[in-house]
Amino acid sequence: MASAAGAQTASSGAPAVPGRRPWHCGPMTIEVRPASAFEDVRTLLGPKSPTANVCWCLSYRIPAKLNNELRGPARGEYVAGLCGSGTPPGVIAHQGEEPVGWAAVAPRADTSFARSRTIPHLDALPVWSLWCIRVRPGHRGKGISHALIAGAVEFARSHGAPVVEAYPLDNGTARVDLTMAYPGLRKNFERAGFVHAADTTSVLAGHPRVLMRLDLR
Repeated sequence: MASAAGAQTASSGAPAVPGRRPWHCGPMTIEVRPASAFEDVRTLLGPKSPTANVCWCLSYRIPAKLNNELRGPARGEYVAGLCGSGTPPGVIAHQGEEPVGWAAVAPRADTSFARSRTIPHLDALPVWSLWCIRVRPGHRGKGISHALIAGAVEFARSHGAPVVEAYPLDNGTARVDLTMAYPGLRKNFERAGFVHAADTTSVLAGHPRVLMRLDLR
């Protein structure tokens, strides 16, 4: 696979579980695993109050009507169902047993990107979409986002994805508010081997988003 360069180097040996693999981030070893353990997902995405209406990374994952209907605890319950499904809703980076980062990746056909008016479809390939990367406060700046991208690609590959798409911010040298940087940054996807495939009309936090692809065939 096309792994992130520099500090992101896959350890020797094949992963014990498809889509699960350790990565070296400087002195740390980060293992990226399929998000099948709901408690880990809740640690990274869940609210402090169980009744709060937080995203749970469902905004792009499910139809808008259902996303608006799911309120409070129902959102977490829906995610728990995804975690227990045959294809978990993403991957989680662990340092030891502590969950430190999240990446959402799924077949585009199962997401709202399949119906997007701002992000184009380039062809009829059954591509996978990688649309959210989140690293816990206190663990940022350590290369974990690079491991998450590489781990998400490995996960998609293990499920037969021919191509992985991402829709990061093309911010150039401008700073980005971390709370709005969840799609990732163009330079980080370029580092992971993705190439610019198309412009989009989507804009987030004042920055245009671009469609980037990694061909796994």
